[in-house]
Amino acid sequence: MADIVIAEMMHADAVASLQQDFDLRYDPTLCEDAGELETAVTHARALIVRNRTQVRGNLLDAAPNLRVVGRLGVGLDNIDVAACEAKGVAVCPATGANAVAVAEYVIASAFMLLRRAYTYNDRVIAGEWPRNALVGNEISGKRLGLIGFGATARAVAERGRALGMTITAHDPFLRDQIESDPGATWADLPDLLATADVISLHVPLTQETRHLLNAERIASTQRGTVIINTARGGIVDEEALLSALREGHLSGAALDVFEHEPLNAEHGARFRDVPGLLLTPHIAGVTEESNINVSAVTAENVRRVLASVS
Repeated sequence: MADIVIAEMMHADAVASLQQDFDLRYDPTLCEDAGELETAVTHARALIVRNRTQVRGNLLDAAPNLRVVGRLGVGLDNIDVAACEAKGVAVCPATGANAVAVAEYVIASAFMLLRRAYTYNDRVIAGEWPRNALVGNEISGKRLGLIGFGATARAVAERGRALGMTITAHDPFLRDQIESDPGATWADLPDLLATADVISLHVPLTQETRHLLNAERIASTQRGTVIINTARGGIVDEEALLSALREGHLSGAALDVFEHEPLNAEHGARFRDVPGLLLTPHIAGVTEESNINVSAVTAENVRRVLASVS
């Protein structure tokens, strides 16, 4: 039976490096079959996942030898960290390994949503020439509001400054770091929401951050604001966001994460025909380069923990 079980996509080089020293099972489809995954981890000392595998309850009970969960990414809302700690299982995210990928996604989305010129292929091909409708805005001179100021948000801030943006940030846990950063200005959340042209979210999903951007807070933004969520579904009240887009209060939004993933027919239908909306399938942090980085960091994290408990 496998000593390491990898239940989601991991770069081949990292898989091969682990395979040199451990018996492992690599099957990216395991995350889709809870019963098969529970069987696979019966003797496993390590489990490697991305964001789809729910590491809690029955799965943890099925893995009495488990010593480490390697997270191919940084968010931990799919992992019962307290239950892992109680069982002596280390949880190791790949902190910072995909920060550049997410930061570039945020900036690319801000460009597209502010400029408004990139989603009219069909109309142009059909012979329309909607130039007046597509007169958008430049990113230079705009105010970028970052909610959260960890490694990824700081990477976004660096790129925003290089483009001539003014950076404000809110993170109650990192206020000193924001205030000591020469390129960012601390803002209370109401002030950030009221003044930012682009708002980007970089906080974990917790009881405190669920629907952090609700209808009231979205309404407090200035008309024409753009919201980008690459953090976690549930931080933004999706119904409130869609209403603000339909009403024209928000000029655009990019969602890479959703309250229900993947979207099904029931949940997906409400996103149809909403103006100014970009949707992607939880891919902001996944590029060819970041997959190599995240996989290498995760493999090293798992190897280190297993060596320490041998």
